[in-house]
Amino acid sequence: MSIYAVIFYILAVIIVTFTVMAITRRNLMHSIVFLVGSFLTSAVLFYLLGAPFLAIMEVVIYAGAIMVLFLFIVMMLELTPEESDWWGFVRPWLWPLGLTVVCLAVIFVYLIFASGSGHKLPLVMASPLTFGRFLFHKYWLGVEIASYLLFVALVGALYLGRGEDIGG
Repeated sequence: MSIYAVIFYILAVIIVTFTVMAITRRNLMHSIVFLVGSFLTSAVLFYLLGAPFLAIMEVVIYAGAIMVLFLFIVMMLELTPEESDWWGFVRPWLWPLGLTVVCLAVIFVYLIFASGSGHKLPLVMASPLTFGRFLFHKYWLGVEIASYLLFVALVGALYLGRGEDIGG
């Protein structure tokens, strides 16, 4: 096993740990901090896999802009966790847990049957200039729709954070 494989598995364990911690924390600020850690570790993983542009975009877009937006929303809404019984806490997790088990089973079956095939995916490298041209020439409408949806979400968060009555 090479040193890159060891680093890859260590980073994978850290990412999964940070993500599980982000999901299971009751304090929203702690969840956001763990999610930032997961994003930053994902950026290191992207860099290790030979995609420095994706690593930079992971840091700038997700760990930077999206997390700052989440922090502002949490601070403006002043959400407090509600106390509930055991079943009230477990019930919302049943569907995600079931889907996780199905996904893990599919991955396990794929790894068992595809590991001996010897087929490797070709390595594709693209410069940031080529990627940007491809993205904004071919998928410009999707990029504009996504930016508009993010803008509408920001306006909605600001409207909800004002603290006034919706009707008046």
